[in-house]
Amino acid sequence: MLAKERLIEIGKLITPQWLEDQRAACIRKIAKNMERYGQNFPSASAMNGKYRLKANDDWTNGFWTGMLWLAYEWTKDDAFLNRAEENLDSFQQRLTDHFVLDHHDIGFLYSLSAGAGYQITHKEAYKNQLLQAADVLLARFQEKGGFLQAWGKLNDPGEYRLIIDSLINLPLLFKASELSGNPRYAEVAKEHYHTLINTVIKPDGTTYHTYYFDPATGAPSHGATHQGHGDQSIWARGQSWGVLGIPLNERYVHSQPYPSIYRQIVDVFLANLPQDLVPYWDFDFNDEHPAEKDSSALAIAACGLIEASKQEAYPDVLALAKGMVYQLASHYFAEEEENEGLLLHGVYAHGEGKGVDEPNLWGDYFYFEALTRLSNPDWEIYW
Repeated sequence: MLAKERLIEIGKLITPQWLEDQRAACIRKIAKNMERYGQNFPSASAMNGKYRLKANDDWTNGFWTGMLWLAYEWTKDDAFLNRAEENLDSFQQRLTDHFVLDHHDIGFLYSLSAGAGYQITHKEAYKNQLLQAADVLLARFQEKGGFLQAWGKLNDPGEYRLIIDSLINLPLLFKASELSGNPRYAEVAKEHYHTLINTVIKPDGTTYHTYYFDPATGAPSHGATHQGHGDQSIWARGQSWGVLGIPLNERYVHSQPYPSIYRQIVDVFLANLPQDLVPYWDFDFNDEHPAEKDSSALAIAACGLIEASKQEAYPDVLALAKGMVYQLASHYFAEEEENEGLLLHGVYAHGEGKGVDEPNLWGDYFYFEALTRLSNPDWEIYW
């Protein structure tokens, strides 16, 4: 049986009570973690199932704050609200100091912190924080090439590139245009979106992790990888960013027609799922030549397919997403009380030996978001 057919069958096992039980299990873990973390932040990935405590200094901190907001929305427990708002004080200080913000991951940080905070509390301070963050991201736009520079100091010739992850940072700019009335944010987001679709996504629906441009002319140069197995391999999480990123941005762009490449992106992802339906960290690997799994890639893809279900972008997407979530819950949820992650068997950066076969914050967040989306189809997303 093909992966599509198996996922659809597995997804039929989901019931409203099952979803409530899974969300409750996540809430218990988040509440326990919150007690230990205090006003610190967990590291990007765990080590032996424990997150290291640190300051607000990484690209992943928004995922923790996003989980606090999700927990508060479901429980209405002020403990989650208070801790999330304490987090936002830290995010404001980070903007004031421009602390470790020379990268494009501003959306990962501020959509899930200030953006969610404003959506939930309607406090003007959080709207202003989101707009300040959007200004930081906007400043990374390169007119030559029409893209937001991913990493490093602006105009560094060795960093004149974008990466596929940037798809998830663009909604911050669209939201900033909505809140401020300034169309410039959305104009830049649209230009970057179209540049990315025509470069980092190949005509067959496979993806590069990163794509370089000529610093002198802005002309597209070549695709490469930073975290995949090789420049021509398909990094599983990168492919899942495509599965999520296009429908997220199409909420704002409303392309006519819908990007036809999306179906191929999803086809590639599904075609490379192994027997247990959870991808290896790179599609160079399979059940005959295995490596470590990356559960976070499946959680991201599930959220993408749920979002795509609102846009008629691919057949049976909601049924497919349910199968993904059920499979993660049944075989990859961290049942052990001492393990602080929600999902086992993730990979951060395999080539650097970081977070290999460990929980990570984005896997935890997107798993919890997927459960939230399935439990409440009318839930207003943070992106």
